[in-house]
Amino acid sequence: MELEGRGAGGVAGAPAAGPGRSPGESALLDGWLQRGVGRGAGGGEAGACRPPVRQDPDSDPDYEALPAGATVTTHMVAGAVAGILEHCVMYPIDCVKTRMQSLQPDPAARYRNVLEALWRIIRTEGLWRPMRGLNVTATGAGPAHALYFACYEKLKKTLSDVIHPGGNSHIANGAAGCVATLLHDAAMNPAEVVKQRMQMYNSPYHRVTDCVRAVWQKEGAGAFYRSYTTQLAMNVPFQAIHFMTYEFLQEHFNPQRRYNPSSHVLSGACAGAVAAAATTPLDVCKTLLNTQESLALNSNFTGHITGMASAFRTVYQVGGVTAYFRGVQARVIYQIPSTAIAWSVYEFFKYLITKRQEEWRAGK
Repeated sequence: MELEGRGAGGVAGAPAAGPGRSPGESALLDGWLQRGVGRGAGGGEAGACRPPVRQDPDSDPDYEALPAGATVTTHMVAGAVAGILEHCVMYPIDCVKTRMQSLQPDPAARYRNVLEALWRIIRTEGLWRPMRGLNVTATGAGPAHALYFACYEKLKKTLSDVIHPGGNSHIANGAAGCVATLLHDAAMNPAEVVKQRMQMYNSPYHRVTDCVRAVWQKEGAGAFYRSYTTQLAMNVPFQAIHFMTYEFLQEHFNPQRRYNPSSHVLSGACAGAVAAAATTPLDVCKTLLNTQESLALNSNFTGHITGMASAFRTVYQVGGVTAYFRGVQARVIYQIPSTAIAWSVYEFFKYLITKRQEEWRAGK
């Protein structure tokens, strides 16, 4: 039996669904007939049918296809959210790390491990003491990570197209991470100086403005970038190892490069742990340059410690080779969830924002 009109979702002249044909097959035949009728009047052979591309309207677009159209703004927004959340969640552990890297800690600030340190800080100094300086960190982390991820994504694509067209290049990933670090540290370094001085045991600073004013008046504006070269010397190899490890693990855990939260978390955590352990000596030197600890404790050293060479020499004179690995446990414990949070949040917001942009464009 044939339908005379387009009833029940059919097309005029289309065979109705019978016992041997499912409604889905009938809908597909309807689409073929529509294509054939449309072509009959316009330069094609009348009645020629070409099966259309079938798409499930409820299915999400392929994740890997989305970032190709992601804008710089998308990368910046996703990066800023990821950076702020990462630093806020892990800030108490960051406070412990700073104290455990102290070369000459006060007897009341000698800790055996991270949990003991966190418990003693809360018990003796108050519940909110590990959070002091969080506001300046969040303020710096937003723009720093926005620049960081936007620069990384742009350079990764550009360099990969040159080095390995149509594929993924570990060299491009590492190089993009290194260049992105230059922008990140330029924005973040002043916040790091203020944060670490407020985290130290018996810090005289209770407010960010007090710390900024004191550093500016006593040491000058250059104090906010005294550790910049050491920070770069640490973060450039850190990010090179970090990004290369992350992309390498993604190729194994998520070869289709779809939105896969578990693979982002696992890859980010492993990449952060490897990079953190390898660069701990440089982080100890950076902490010394930021806090100028030897001056605060009236040690035998005179004058400001400036430059990476001076920091390396001071660390060795005070504690020997083992001093370069002070706080390595706290640093690794900090970086594992920190990088996992950063990558998973960044990939989620990149996916979410780009998906909404695609839906908005499709609806116009």
